[in-house]
Amino acid sequence: MSTDESLIPAEEKPWVPLADGIDFRLLFTSQETGRWTVLLRCQPGSSFGRHKHYGAGEYFVVKGRMEYRMGSALAGTWGYEPLGTIHECTSFPEYTELLFTNHGPVMFIEEDGTILSILDGELLRSLCPQ
Repeated sequence: MSTDESLIPAEEKPWVPLADGIDFRLLFTSQETGRWTVLLRCQPGSSFGRHKHYGAGEYFVVKGRMEYRMGSALAGTWGYEPLGTIHECTSFPEYTELLFTNHGPVMFIEEDGTILSILDGELLRSLCPQ
């Protein structure tokens, strides 16, 4: 994606499947810094498994509710997740939309630290239609 000044109507971006019950709209990725921003659409009962942040992240819950180690993040909640944070599970008990920016990859991991998959700007770009 360009590093030029941007104005992006999110509704013009397609929803792309990311995980079971979770889709995203890619708003920005930076190959220079590793930062990426997505709008997530999470169906009731969907979740992300155990993962570790290899870059600080921040989110804003637009609608719905997200449950994770810090508690319930309801619509209107902003949160920050420092580098190295591990979440056992992040779940969405109701339909939820959230804006999420991460400053590096997120590694989905086993209990022993074995990496199952990597979520980063490169993967997100590869999943999006050209």
